[in-house]
Amino acid sequence: MHQSSSISVQNNHKMKIIFSDPTFSLQLLRAIGETYYRGADIGECLSTAYRIKEGDFESWHTEWLKTAKRIHRYADECLAKGHTISARDAYLRASNYYRVSEFLLIDPQDPRIQTTLGNSKECFSNAAKLFPFLAESIEIPYEQGATLPGYFYHNTKENVHNNNADGSMKSKVTEKKLSRPTVIVHGGFDLTLEELYSSAAAPALERGYNCLTFEGPGQGGVVRKQKIPFRYGWEKVVTPVIDYAINKKQEFGIDVERIALMGMSMGGYLAARAAAFDHRISACILYNGVYDGYDAITSAFPKSLIDALDEGDSKFVNSTITALMESDPNTRFNVKHGMWTTGSSSPYDLITGAKNYTLKDIIKNITCPTLVLDAEKDDSFPGQPKKVYDDLRSPKKYILFTQDEGAEEHCQCGAAALSNQRIFDWVDEVFEYKPASPRE
Repeated sequence: MHQSSSISVQNNHKMKIIFSDPTFSLQLLRAIGETYYRGADIGECLSTAYRIKEGDFESWHTEWLKTAKRIHRYADECLAKGHTISARDAYLRASNYYRVSEFLLIDPQDPRIQTTLGNSKECFSNAAKLFPFLAESIEIPYEQGATLPGYFYHNTKENVHNNNADGSMKSKVTEKKLSRPTVIVHGGFDLTLEELYSSAAAPALERGYNCLTFEGPGQGGVVRKQKIPFRYGWEKVVTPVIDYAINKKQEFGIDVERIALMGMSMGGYLAARAAAFDHRISACILYNGVYDGYDAITSAFPKSLIDALDEGDSKFVNSTITALMESDPNTRFNVKHGMWTTGSSSPYDLITGAKNYTLKDIIKNITCPTLVLDAEKDDSFPGQPKKVYDDLRSPKKYILFTQDEGAEEHCQCGAAALSNQRIFDWVDEVFEYKPASPRE
């Protein structure tokens, strides 16, 4: 079931940790990657993985849930005894482990999705109350009375915590607000709001930035609770978010002339789409770049399947993909999750619907400086970031993360230090921003 070596890296192969299955290995690496900002502990992740039956989605859920519940219990015990640092860190880890547990639950009707996601959000909220800065839960007005959940991370030097009458915590920022550059961040195909803390907010705060994170249609709680699916016209999502941020510029201390937008994974398409329409975005980070969703999905398809798609043979496409899903966990997850989050009724509809997710006719409208990230062994969007970079007409930079750097996986999983270094050094330079040193 498991490899004899826990971790192996070979010149012609992707990084593998415990599992041979690429989905299980990458998601384990993704969980471990949270360690950099206290959202995981390596031993907890590895011991959980060794208990999992490879390729078995139920085993994945069961074992991660056991770990999440145990760490959640530790957090509650620490908080009850007044050990707030220990409680904060345990809540962060439990939140991540609940997220990982829920990840491969792909039946939208499965009640465990809501329960596990709810536990992840609750644990993160508990941790956020204990941060040394204010992490403010926000609701951003959206269409038809809906709202988009988010967090605004205030970059302040002091955050005083006081007990409410019911024993819960409240936070009060005591430092006068300064106008700071702000990074707005969203995920892509499967990132959650809470995961965006370690992926973007924590490194942004360290470097003197405010950070606003949010979930949009098709993502996290928006699709799970509000049942709003993905939309390719992501400018209709980002524009209300920027409106909200600018309306709060005094309260949040936002420099409206220095707003960066970061989109992660499939968010590399979404953010680029938004930047093409909303020119209040001063800098754009495509983490990683996605030029055309249909081309990305079909890049590894055999000719027979491509021909069937070209001919509109939905029966052949659906039967072929369904058969592949039975033997390949990666395909099973991507297709099932994709159908759910896009509101597609079949694999054929999911694949052909991806034709809408393209920058071909709009990339010329992006005018802000744009950073395009790529990873040497990324099989989610192979070749896509370079296509984005080549077609951009705005000031631009392309960075390829390599296997020698240990950063070759999708979205540089497991290489947070190097990834954040390159992203935020670029933003510093574009914004001509020199944050205070850590000692000041």
